[in-house]
Amino acid sequence: MSLGDIGNLDYAILLCGRMAETRAFYRDIMKFPIEMDEKDWVSFRVGAARLTLRPRGVWSVCDDGGATPGAAAVQLAFRVAPPAVDACHRELLAHGVVILREPTDLPKWRHRTLFFRDPEGNIIEIYAEY
Repeated sequence: MSLGDIGNLDYAILLCGRMAETRAFYRDIMKFPIEMDEKDWVSFRVGAARLTLRPRGVWSVCDDGGATPGAAAVQLAFRVAPPAVDACHRELLAHGVVILREPTDLPKWRHRTLFFRDPEGNIIEIYAEY
């Protein structure tokens, strides 16, 4: 086995400066089921993968360093069925989430996309293939 043989992303961890807000966002707005919920660690099930939140800072492996205000650390893309993009848009608006780009067709990619940010400033994309 070599690094080129890796075939699965099991989980992603978002480093948080606003842990409580970000936990509430993924639990209450995105409605991802919680697998583990502790003060400094919360994991959500998203299909076959986990999305985990933990506070940014010094821990047993290293110091995460500071976040740059206004800069996204990651972009997360969640695939849904085509009609769900517009339904998700309506739900996000009902929760007061600021939309970066309303549902848009991208023919080159054969995607319908919707972009917004989570409380940490990460870019979130909901998209459907067509």
